[in-house]
Amino acid sequence: MKLRFKMQKDKHLIPKLRFSEFEGKWRQKKLKDYTVINPRNEVLPNSFIYIDLESVNNGVLLKEERILKKEAPSRAQRLLQENDILYQTVRPYQKNNYFFNNLAIDYVASTGYAQIRTSQNPRFVYQYLNTHYFVNKVLLRCTGTSYPAINSSDLSQIKVSFPPLEEQQKIANFITAIDTRLQILEKKKALLEQYKKGVMQQIFKQKIRFKNEGGEVFPKWRKYQLLEIADRIKTKNKIDNQNVLTISAQLGLVSQLEYFNKSVSSKNLTGYYLLEKDDFAYNKSYSNGYPMGAFKRLNKYDFGVVSTLYICFRFNEKVSLDFMEQYFETGLQNQEIEKVAQEGARNHGLLNIGVNDFFEIDLKIPCVEEQTKIANFLSAIDKKTTLVNEQIEKTKTYKKGLLQQMFV
Repeated sequence: MKLRFKMQKDKHLIPKLRFSEFEGKWRQKKLKDYTVINPRNEVLPNSFIYIDLESVNNGVLLKEERILKKEAPSRAQRLLQENDILYQTVRPYQKNNYFFNNLAIDYVASTGYAQIRTSQNPRFVYQYLNTHYFVNKVLLRCTGTSYPAINSSDLSQIKVSFPPLEEQQKIANFITAIDTRLQILEKKKALLEQYKKGVMQQIFKQKIRFKNEGGEVFPKWRKYQLLEIADRIKTKNKIDNQNVLTISAQLGLVSQLEYFNKSVSSKNLTGYYLLEKDDFAYNKSYSNGYPMGAFKRLNKYDFGVVSTLYICFRFNEKVSLDFMEQYFETGLQNQEIEKVAQEGARNHGLLNIGVNDFFEIDLKIPCVEEQTKIANFLSAIDKKTTLVNEQIEKTKTYKKGLLQQMFV
């Protein structure tokens, strides 16, 4: 199976990258000429797996919960057959399409999807519907304000270009093999994350203990107030550092320019707090996954500045910085934060926490030697997860390039 670049004078309807045995133009028609959209369904079974707009992410079905027909929402109408394609017609979800090939159980999808059935190669059609050629045409036809969407009639009128069935089969097999690799990598990543989460719970509940070089268990964990192991940072930005940082759940303390593609800070930064590498900052704003605010370590840059809304601090020699970074990600401090957050005082998304109260929260931690062993163990899992994530991103980029060159 050899792919080759086709240098054609007439590039219309001829892909740039093609299997060597195929020649000639692809045939262009409207989608309705190749497919049936929202075929008339049979009577729904008494119970089924319901697929709503949140059930699918990047082509993967995330949840499979069986419900009774009498308890199903009114949007549960699309009874699926093998090789049906679910195309999400609501714009915020339109990257989350799904190819259905499971007949073991009854599945019913929401009317938020277009149910597409085709006499062409269904896997090829599924891949085509994910190309920028098709997606861009869909986006132009979306209507509405809060949740722009395309209706089935407009969807059916979009022009598509398909090759003969034999070529469709080869393309589908090739791209599906990449999808299979992506699914394996995504599963591997999920298992690593699940393993780390489970083992962290065991470690921080002290059900798993580490031993010293002599094979003896380290001393019992000790309770410290934050002020005993860290000093507050109040250093103002007198050097006029321009690297304004914000806290991201995934990226940590990251430059606003990198995160937002622009700076959203004030022009005069001299009143901001100046942080050095390995300093920590606490954002009192609660967010998804961080109900009592997020603690993040500065490890991307040597210096940076943050708003004085953040509480900033620097740990002393009693702790391992790598350990404390892992500790805060467990959320163990949330119970202590909740004790000092004034009840009913969440204003504009911010927790009302006094600085003195903040530094008096209790943190139960082991000796530095055990901290180091714990941090090294968890960091090794993080490195494996990062490596898998890099493989996922590279594979996605490779697939995206192929979709641009193998389709028209």
